[in-house]
Amino acid sequence: MIEVESNRHAWGMLAEDHYRHYRKRIEDGENRLNAHIREELGDLAGKRVAHLQCNVGFDTLALAEGAAHVTGVDLAPENVRCARMLAEDFGFANVDFVEADACNLPASLDGRYDVVFTSEGVLGWLPDLDSWARGVRRLLADGGFLYVFDSHPFYLAFDEDKLGRGEYDLAYPYFGKEPDVDDCIGGYASEPKEGVEAYFWMHPVSDILNALIGAGLRIDAFNEFPENFFDSGGHVLSPEKGLYELPGNDGRFPMTFSLRASA
Repeated sequence: MIEVESNRHAWGMLAEDHYRHYRKRIEDGENRLNAHIREELGDLAGKRVAHLQCNVGFDTLALAEGAAHVTGVDLAPENVRCARMLAEDFGFANVDFVEADACNLPASLDGRYDVVFTSEGVLGWLPDLDSWARGVRRLLADGGFLYVFDSHPFYLAFDEDKLGRGEYDLAYPYFGKEPDVDDCIGGYASEPKEGVEAYFWMHPVSDILNALIGAGLRIDAFNEFPENFFDSGGHVLSPEKGLYELPGNDGRFPMTFSLRASA
């Protein structure tokens, strides 16, 4: 699929910058998941975890601090290479990394995991949630569960640049089926890279839930939060939460959500 190949190339351009950024964060003692994930994910002791769309493995290593073993999966070979470097830099022996499309996971991973984890800016890069959900179900051992933490689709419908100025402009169709195409990528852990075509899909909440239900998973919990995991303009970092708060958004609308679904 041309859009997926274009995204593979775009994310690969960020890999080296992300590696340096996240290596510095680990050196500074910042390798931890946000407060909502830490509270909801639970004890991973003795569990095998698959981390989908792992980027260069920053959160993979945070998961590995408590889990028996973690497999990071990412679309871009440059991300996988840098993730292996990051794990080696800090002596993690209980991780491995696989290059694969989250919508087309290799059969060799089927049934191996107690937990499938994915978080913070992931689902919108997937063109087909049904294929993704079926792959998640195949990864999970019976009794295992999926955990997702990501941008709330309702928040994604707004012009995020204007939100920081207190302007509420619904710039993107909530039920849109065509991907949004950007000619640059990055900016949160590297300088933006231009000259790419980066494709991002809007997935309404109903599509996310129905894809998982259709794959045979049971929705155990769905939670919504007013904080964000990045600063799109005018946000204030809460160091304790590891999340950003938008002044004036005191319960007005959700910016992120989490869900847990069991096999």
